[in-house]
This record gives sequence, C-alpha cells and structure tokens, in this order.
Amino acid sequence: MKLISNISYKNIAYLFSCAIFFILSSCEEDLTKQNENQSKNFPSQIINNAKITRRDSGVVTMRATAPIIEQYQLIDSPYTIARRGMKIEFFDKKNPKKPGNITAKFAKIYEYKQFYEARGDVKILTSDGQRFATQSVFWDQRKNRIYTRDTVYTTTADGSVLVGANGMTAKDDFSEYTFYNNSGDLDISKSKIAESKK
Repeated sequence: MKLISNISYKNIAYLFSCAIFFILSSCEEDLTKQNENQSKNFPSQIINNAKITRRDSGVVTMRATAPIIEQYQLIDSPYTIARRGMKIEFFDKKNPKKPGNITAKFAKIYEYKQFYEARGDVKILTSDGQRFATQSVFWDQRKNRIYTRDTVYTTTADGSVLVGANGMTAKDDFSEYTFYNNSGDLDISKSKIAESKK
C-alpha cells in the first residue's frame, strides 16, 4: 500500500513539473512573438538646436539649422525628420560667398535614397537672387532634380513674377526649370527659363 502511494506522489510531482515547464515555455514564445511585432520606428537620436555643416574636400557645401532633429536609424529605410522646421544654406561653387537657402516648417531626409522632402511655407532663395514659394518641394539628389505639384510663385532677380499653377520641375541648381500651367508678369529676355508648358 505504501508503495502505491509513493508512486502516485511521484507521478503527480512529475506531471506538475511538466505542466510548469510547458506554461513557462509557452510564455517565452508569446513574449518573443510580441517583441517581434513591436515597432522599431522610434528615434535613435534626437538633436536639440541642431547645427549641421557638410563639407566636400574641406569646402563647406551645406549648412542646416533646426530647433529639433530626430534620426530614425533602427529600421530598413532610415530617415531624419525636422518636425519644427529647418533652414538649409547651400553653397554654389560658382558663388561660394553668397549661399542660397531653403526654409520649411517640416523636412524629411532619406539618406540612403538621397531624397529630401520639405513641406509647409517652403521658401527658396537661389544664389542668383531668384525666389520661389510653394507648399511642398521634393529633391531627388541622385537625379539632380527638384519638383512639386503645388502652385509655385517665383520672383526673379529682375522683378519678374511667374506663377506655376500645377507645379514645376527644375535642376537642383535652378539653372533650368519648367512650370506647368503658368501665368504672370515675365520679361523673357532676362529670365533663365529653359522651357515653359501651358
């Protein structure tokens, strides 16, 4: 009789330990699955009062300032955001003492793709004195192209005004640009427009 009760206690203890093992291992699996599903889309670096300078062979090519910059680098397509606005000065080799600039209320930069996005009261001033105002601009640095589908208001150095109601495309140095559905007061003999479409 004693032998039977000892065996049954051993069986109960064995079954109980197996049950605990399976419960713990299933909890570990659930935690692993939960961790896989968690978003990794959070800033890996936050810079307050950012001042960034880019140089090429010792020569300054760009300066950027922003109240706050967030870098998202723990994801497949890393990017940088300036949610509270950004100002970028870009220096032309032909006229290095007089940089152009772009300001916007929001900027997003995809570093690997070399693609830039600016939104909200975007204003561009070229080193030649041309002014552009629109609500959004996209810059594909690999293709050296800037474009937007929003209305663009342009004032050239000679005071001519042009409106591209359906946006524009341009070389990133603004040596050539195309407006879509354009109108305005323009002196063609003094402007640098390469092509215009209605």
